[in-house]
Amino acid sequence: MGKKTKKPGKGKEKTEKKTAKADEKRARRETKKLSPEDDIDAILLNIQKEEAKKKDVHVEDNVPAPSPRSNCTLNINPLKETELILYGGEFYNGNKTFVYGDLYRYDVEKQEWKLISSPNSPPPRSAHQAVTWKNYLYIFGGEFTSPNQERFHHYKDFWMLDLKTNQWEQLNLKGSPSPRSGHRMVNSVEVGVDHNKVLCRYHNDLYVFDLDQFKWQEITPRPGSMWPSARSGFQFFVYQDEIFLYGGYSKEVSSDKTGSEKGVVHSDLWSLDPRTWEWNKVKKSGMPPGPRAGFSMCVHKKRALFFGGVVDMEVGGDVMMSLFLDELYGFQLDNHRWYPLELRKGKSTKDKVKKSSGRKRNGDDKINSTEPEESVANDKDDNSENDEEADDLESKIDGISNQMATTMTGGNGDLAVKSEGKPQESSANLDSQISDIPEIVKPCGRINSCMVVGRDTLYVYGGMMEVKDQEITLDDLYSLNLSKLDEWKCIIPASGSEWVEVSEDEDEDGDEDDDSEDECNEDSNSDETDDDNDEEGGKDGSLQMGDAVALIKGEGRALRRKEKRARIEQIRASLGLSDSQRTPTPGESLREFYKRTNMYWQMAAHEHTQHTGKELRKDGFDLAEGRYRELKPILDELAILEAEQKAEEAEASAETSTKKRGKKKR
Repeated sequence: MGKKTKKPGKGKEKTEKKTAKADEKRARRETKKLSPEDDIDAILLNIQKEEAKKKDVHVEDNVPAPSPRSNCTLNINPLKETELILYGGEFYNGNKTFVYGDLYRYDVEKQEWKLISSPNSPPPRSAHQAVTWKNYLYIFGGEFTSPNQERFHHYKDFWMLDLKTNQWEQLNLKGSPSPRSGHRMVNSVEVGVDHNKVLCRYHNDLYVFDLDQFKWQEITPRPGSMWPSARSGFQFFVYQDEIFLYGGYSKEVSSDKTGSEKGVVHSDLWSLDPRTWEWNKVKKSGMPPGPRAGFSMCVHKKRALFFGGVVDMEVGGDVMMSLFLDELYGFQLDNHRWYPLELRKGKSTKDKVKKSSGRKRNGDDKINSTEPEESVANDKDDNSENDEEADDLESKIDGISNQMATTMTGGNGDLAVKSEGKPQESSANLDSQISDIPEIVKPCGRINSCMVVGRDTLYVYGGMMEVKDQEITLDDLYSLNLSKLDEWKCIIPASGSEWVEVSEDEDEDGDEDDDSEDECNEDSNSDETDDDNDEEGGKDGSLQMGDAVALIKGEGRALRRKEKRARIEQIRASLGLSDSQRTPTPGESLREFYKRTNMYWQMAAHEHTQHTGKELRKDGFDLAEGRYRELKPILDELAILEAEQKAEEAEASAETSTKKRGKKKR
């Protein structure tokens, strides 16, 4: 993830200070002077004693939703495709970590949670793996973290849950994989990474568990055969007689004299033949996603679905920005082609835009007085409907933009927007115009979300994102009908998670713990060096679509000049990061955007509609329009901030000139 701004000239002093404190902590551990929160053995023993008191299975119906958590598992109940099974996870509030071992079952149709309490349950854990087979849920590995993150315990236990009786059974079998977390498991194949509390070690081993004979078997590579490199945080999925591995994260030692470690984000794709256990590298084709970490994947019929992830990028020198992505991609499993999964625009959305646009045309000539009626002779037969819809949407969105792209002056932290030659619009009027644009419901950018498919419906649950230096653990649930691909539905909105601010001394101690332990975050993606390993998780800001709309509406706080420059750089970087075929340029109208990118959108539409001719062009335009509406607020925010910055620089320059003239006179 992102890292905090480095202070020039402080690196050596900070490193020496951290080294000294790390030595003190190591000496304290060696003498076993541990606080109660550090003693993982005692904590797990107490948990085991409490579990021993349970005698019967207890099911609580219609309980409150689970608390926010990350690195949990979510599975579809194979006995009931409208029921989700949630187990484990962890939550970090800025000061302490809480690890869970509770089991929930969620009925999607009734929208009710059940909490299951059973004797002989697994101890709490996170970053484990869970798969279903027949009427059983299998869980392997994971980790337990002490509340202050001083100690870590990695599991190698294997558990089986009977979904009919809610009874757990531990499978104590020989030949199992070593203790690990951040690994991946599909049905009977397990591969992954091993974390040690002092040494971070990545694995590329492969284990097979026979569900009939209940035996483990390790698959070793043949001499000269191809094999994926060691990694964690990758995705593993199955299609017919082929198993796929995609992406992941690892660290490698740099070639310079310092011997520092550098993070590597993998974007390679491999296939495994379970009959011969041979790996083959799959060549990318189509329109694949860019490299990122923390994404989620699952399989629906002949395609794998890909969502989310994070990309770290350097903005303005040493400032790192983490961009949390909300893109949805498809990977066609039969022909190995990637393509973006763009939502089709439903009729209701079209009607809302047209109706809203019509109202404004009749009631406010100022909004579309600058919008001329254009026609292109070459395209009038095929694209007349598209042009008509483009005019409707542009008159709505660009009308708002025209009132914003003007002379901006800042007074007491507020934005004052003035139009050239026109009376100033009130903020209430502006708010009402923006609110007329239909709000796009979709999960925000995130990492490590849980994704499953049941009955042609995709479910995305939870995950994690960052806002400045705070980790936001999500507990929302979204669904998407994969047959229609028309709209996301928010089943459970996100609740506010508590964040505890710690003092700078406590924060530095926590950073030093990370360095001395050299722990491995299995889904981290930042390029780390020995100077900044301690500062993962902090950054100057995460760009979200809602932030731009909030600022335009006047809900955001006033930005200082330095923050404003950083914000402008962030927006420019994030827009530049996306494929230019999917991103409008500043000042580009919907018509111009579609004319420039129509081949891209038609290809994307053809992947999941198979339409041709006029229908395909119409589908492509609908996708382009949705993308244009989504990014328009950010482009407007960029125009506002750039205009403000230009005005402030001109004012500062004028003040400087006045002072210089005054000095000369004196």
